[in-house]
Amino acid sequence: MPDLIPLYSIKVKCCNCEHEFSTSRVRPSLKKAIRRDADFCAYYKNENPDYYVVRVCPSCGFASTENSADKLTEWQRKAFNEQVGKRWKSRDFGDKRSWEAALETYKLALLCAQSINDKDRIIASLLHHIAWLYRYQGNTEQEQRFLRYSLDEYVKVYERDGIGGNDARLMYLIGELNRRIGEFSMAVMWFSRLINDQKIMDAAMIRAAREQWVVLREQMRGEAVDVDVDGLPSGS
Repeated sequence: MPDLIPLYSIKVKCCNCEHEFSTSRVRPSLKKAIRRDADFCAYYKNENPDYYVVRVCPSCGFASTENSADKLTEWQRKAFNEQVGKRWKSRDFGDKRSWEAALETYKLALLCAQSINDKDRIIASLLHHIAWLYRYQGNTEQEQRFLRYSLDEYVKVYERDGIGGNDARLMYLIGELNRRIGEFSMAVMWFSRLINDQKIMDAAMIRAAREQWVVLREQMRGEAVDVDVDGLPSGS
């Protein structure tokens, strides 16, 4: 049986100019990750589906994801055109993407999302994906930079959406990103909050927080952070 061609095309209508264009996706049967990092960054044997999350309109340059709005308002169109669109030089990202092309699409999507004042959650996710792309290349400096940016946005999401059982994944991510950038006291606070909140029923996220708590404790010891008997940084 011949190998499946990993990519297939779908038609998308631009939410800014309404131009219809083709963009590539990875076949669902080939999307199984070979491993994942604790902040959900996935690694694949062949084509990376994350490279194809962003859809870029070749006509106007508006870049979005499937979580974006179906149609922009008039003020959003004007804001996008003023900040991004008027500098767009027509390009087509519809076919196979290199790492460089994937990074370009995410950074363009970030500019577009910021220009139209998109949801904090979408901006946070784009920043997080950019950090992952740098991680794939071993560029720790840029990865850390974008992890910090995404962490700031995830905290905004949490503060605006309020506290509830559905926030378990978000609380876990905030704790894990704090751990990754070396903000150990904040990581402790967020993991503890998730583990000890009786209203949270998400067993998978509570288990993940407990696992990363162990990693965090070893990391603090390895980096000579003062640890008290409970494993918390002293003074916290």
